[in-house]
Amino acid sequence: MTLIALGAALIAALSPFTIPLGPIPITLQTLAIGLIASIYRPKEATLSVLIYLLLGAIGLPVFAGGHGGISSFYGPTAGFLFFFPLRALVTSIFAGQKGQPIRIFLANALGEVVLFIGGALGFMLIAHKSLDFAVKFVVLPFVLPDLIKMTLTTVFAVILYRNLKHLPYFKKAK
Repeated sequence: MTLIALGAALIAALSPFTIPLGPIPITLQTLAIGLIASIYRPKEATLSVLIYLLLGAIGLPVFAGGHGGISSFYGPTAGFLFFFPLRALVTSIFAGQKGQPIRIFLANALGEVVLFIGGALGFMLIAHKSLDFAVKFVVLPFVLPDLIKMTLTTVFAVILYRNLKHLPYFKKAK
């Protein structure tokens, strides 16, 4: 339970750091989710994200830009929020708690693809825009920043894994 709470707290702590790009900012939420998913097992990674989303849904200002409340799930970023748990699950499954840099990076890349799909679908539904528009507005501007975040996530995950692998939780993953 402590790891789940720490994961939710990490996401909440990094979420306020944003670079505005219109209604959908570049945030450190995905870096935190990727990091948690890279070192946690799927259950704990997904639950961390669900707890984070619950904290935001009840009104705590934990979402990007210090927002919170149920209305966040009806805005332009709703698709991303709804797909955060799936992003964590997919990344965690494929990262496999092995501490291997290439595996971690590719797992995060796959997780980001899942997240981009969710973000584009949510934007299309809420903004009533075409797939082409959604890809140009919701996906393409974020590819380079997300590649940078995935690289940082990989570095941080490898460092954390190497320093934590002696703990019982991480020994079970081998």
